[in-house]
Amino acid sequence: MKPPKTPVALAADPDSAAKSASAAPVTLPSAPPDNASRWLLTREDSGREEALFQPPAPRIPLSTYRLQFNRDFTFNQARGIVPYLSALGISHLYASPYLKARPGSRHGYDIIDHNALNPEIGTYEEFVQLCATLAEHGMGQVLDVVPNHMGVQGGDNAWWLDVLENGQASAYAGFFDIDWMPIKAKLRGKVLLPVLGNSYGAVLDNAELQLRFDAEHGEFVIYYYEHHFPVDPAQYPHILAHRMDALSARLGQDNPLLMEYQSLVTAFRNLPPRDEDSPERQVERRRDKEVYKRHLAGLVEQSSDIAGFLEENLQLFNGTAGESSSFDLLHDLIKAQAYRLAFWRVASDEINYRRFFDINDLAGLRMENDEVFDATHQLVLRLVREGKLDGLRLDHPDGLYDPEAYFHKLVDQCGRTGHAPYLVVEKILAVREDLRSSWPVQGTTGYEFTNLLNGLFVATSAAERMTRLYHSFIGEHVNFDDLLYRSKQLIMKTALAGELNVLANQLSKIAEADRHTCDYTLNGLRAALAEIVACFPVYRGYISAREVAPEDRRNIEQAIAAAKRRSTTADTSIFDFLLEVLTLAAADGKSPAYYEQVLAFAMKFQQFTSPVMAKGLEDTSAYIYHRLLSLNEVGGDPRQFGVTRTAFHRANQARAEHWPHTMLTTSTHDTKRSEDVRARLNVLSEIPAAWRLALRHWSRANRSLKRIVDGMPVPTPNDEYFIYQTLLGIWPQGEPDKNEMARLGVRIVEYLVKAVREAKVHTSWINPNTAYEDAILAFADALINAPAESAFLTDFLPFQRRIARLGLFNSLSQTLIKLTVPGVPDIYQGCECWDFSLVDPDNRRPVDFGHRRTLLDSLLTLTTLESQQRSAGVRALCDTLEDGRTKLLIVRTALALRERWPDVFQQGSYLPLAVKGEHAAHLCAYARIAGERTVITVAPRFFAQLLGEADSLPLGEKIWGNTTVDLPFHRRDNQYSCAFTGNELKPRQRRSGWCLPVSQVLAEFPVGLIVGERVSKSNSIG
Repeated sequence: MKPPKTPVALAADPDSAAKSASAAPVTLPSAPPDNASRWLLTREDSGREEALFQPPAPRIPLSTYRLQFNRDFTFNQARGIVPYLSALGISHLYASPYLKARPGSRHGYDIIDHNALNPEIGTYEEFVQLCATLAEHGMGQVLDVVPNHMGVQGGDNAWWLDVLENGQASAYAGFFDIDWMPIKAKLRGKVLLPVLGNSYGAVLDNAELQLRFDAEHGEFVIYYYEHHFPVDPAQYPHILAHRMDALSARLGQDNPLLMEYQSLVTAFRNLPPRDEDSPERQVERRRDKEVYKRHLAGLVEQSSDIAGFLEENLQLFNGTAGESSSFDLLHDLIKAQAYRLAFWRVASDEINYRRFFDINDLAGLRMENDEVFDATHQLVLRLVREGKLDGLRLDHPDGLYDPEAYFHKLVDQCGRTGHAPYLVVEKILAVREDLRSSWPVQGTTGYEFTNLLNGLFVATSAAERMTRLYHSFIGEHVNFDDLLYRSKQLIMKTALAGELNVLANQLSKIAEADRHTCDYTLNGLRAALAEIVACFPVYRGYISAREVAPEDRRNIEQAIAAAKRRSTTADTSIFDFLLEVLTLAAADGKSPAYYEQVLAFAMKFQQFTSPVMAKGLEDTSAYIYHRLLSLNEVGGDPRQFGVTRTAFHRANQARAEHWPHTMLTTSTHDTKRSEDVRARLNVLSEIPAAWRLALRHWSRANRSLKRIVDGMPVPTPNDEYFIYQTLLGIWPQGEPDKNEMARLGVRIVEYLVKAVREAKVHTSWINPNTAYEDAILAFADALINAPAESAFLTDFLPFQRRIARLGLFNSLSQTLIKLTVPGVPDIYQGCECWDFSLVDPDNRRPVDFGHRRTLLDSLLTLTTLESQQRSAGVRALCDTLEDGRTKLLIVRTALALRERWPDVFQQGSYLPLAVKGEHAAHLCAYARIAGERTVITVAPRFFAQLLGEADSLPLGEKIWGNTTVDLPFHRRDNQYSCAFTGNELKPRQRRSGWCLPVSQVLAEFPVGLIVGERVSKSNSIG
């Protein structure tokens, strides 16, 4: 067991925590940090700068293990596997969001209350017990936090419901990123709610919208299934005063209750309106409406006549299905609200609140507003202060108005708690894009590393052959640049058209304010914006009032140059105008008000380019372009076919220098395919000829399984190519039984529907083509359930088994590399053993931790054996590769070494090692060095070329021959041993220097992890 960490403070329930005080304005330093903990923030004070504090250094994790919390995996269940994670060698539990989310949430990103825990996951007491158990095992915790958006719609987000009730007069109107002055006049002062399953009129006439009275709280609410739409209290008189003469007749004119009721109607009518911009009057409205509601509830409880009268009015408002005129009252009431109820299809064109991508029930927050920050970070800051959280993973920072300012604010506020958390951001970097050095974070969540590492196992030399093969099979040439451009344009015309309209409207106001640009039309500006966004080379820029960074200027200039080339407009001066606006040059010499307009537009533009890139690249183009599916990953670029060893080493050296504590990941809840699926598919790059031949056989064998839909055989060759790769990647290992094949069938059905809809070629989420989907599912089902003697399976299964076996070796190498290069390795739940998952929800399936614990126990027993027995036991694991213990051994051994020698992995240098000999191209080797300690990694690759058709292991001299790894740092008093077997390794001296024979390093195990230390004669490595 690890030495126990200092126990965390066990405090009272966070619901009783006082709201944190707002911080004074912070001046952001301009010099880039080496580490977030080195920032010294300053506050402006009477013209001089006063040092506040220097935050303590964060506790950097040695490793993290990502767990997905939901109602099926709770705090108590997590607590139960802490001993296993500790035995595995994990230093930090890495938790998915567990703040209060929508009921039934499977992922936790739809938070409805940032200051409460999710009751489906557990109570606060159970959470405290989890933290205590982690502390007992010397472990910490990193939490995934969601600053960009909240879950809305439904009836459970109090802030959102308040906005619907009170519009711009709501205390929370400024919390959400709502455009209250959209182009469409009828929407001004309203929020578009695209939640209806049919057109508004049809839904209304079908009596699906129901007005109800909450007698306990004195409130009127319109219900649409699970959705609640509160009625503006100022509009209550429409309901309360309807048929007032009937109530007067029932109670009598002089009845005190009637007079009280009439007085209350007048009071509601005289409430300050929703568009009241006086803060005092808004406060008056918020106060008085609640008083009046309580008064109304009391009257209804006191008088059965009034209660009965209101019930009759509700029946009249709710109309009779099929009688359109009977809904006039309800229609007039709805028209008077701070929202417009609409068919969900309307969202793409007229939405006027920023969403998380195109998800209507995830509304963007204005985190640039200090009040929003303070209101959403109380619990998180408290958990940091109490030592329950060592780190934070910041979800989707590209959605924020000013990400860097948010990071500084968070560092500042965390520092005031006396604790500086480890911070990583879910930033998707484009190829050749660097993380901003001015950000006070430890790094990213690691997608750039995912693709860097994956590329090391892709044979770059096969790029042209794989491209020709792909184009030949599908019968067309695909230019990925053009595909991405078209995909981004499609996204802006469909899913994100509303956001583009909001942006164009904002730009039009800027153009109208200057006589030199006032002739640009709204349509022209919208078209130019779409061209630039479609050509934008990265997810987004980070221009702010602080600076226009050179890389931001370059990206804008590149996008505009490309947009000009693609544009068909005769007058390209509109692009010059946009260049000046986006780089803030348009505001030079102009009024402060004009500058603020230009700055606000430039920063909103940046919020828009990110979802367009994500939807256009990850969620459209990556489901269309199938040359090699292992390249179609989050943060990847399908155009980049592999990574050279030189480039790989260079990236690791740069990471060691600039971002030594960034997270390293190979599988996540968001990856399109698990690390082991990609490892399999990468083998195809080594054998393009065999792959081409297999495709030819399978296509011929399965031609009769295709259906004709809309005059074409389904699946199309492109989708067929996709299906074959997918089956290669996830086909069960060994000899699967009927249950395993049945599960495969269920998984492939769900996955293929998602894949073809995301592609948006023959079907989509918006316009499903069920005939095409049924045909492609029938095709896949026929492949999976084909007789064993079928022409397809007799050819497919031997090919798949070869790919699968070679893929296991790839996976062992990439696992070891992730655990030993600079950075903090993360293990996604279950991936310490084999995991052949696809995109969510497939990768969120339950993990059998009991089985993994049993496997780990067997390995821990192995490590207690004497050297010769241990070596034989490690070698024997290679004879049962499919049980996952080889991968688990690598994880456990490397994590134990990280724990034992943290200085090597957290501060140690990274030194690429030269490999020489007949199989040098098949190895990646490097050393991590700190003082007298050295850890050497030797990771093989390209096993298909190395082993040929033989079903052998990549071990010993027969395979590796004269291949050696140079040891430029070796001295005679250095000793080396294999971390897996404990066997001592003997360097050899050549004329050019010392080296280790690979046949010795890889004698018993497919990868090499070598421990080296300078020792005296009386000491040994330990």
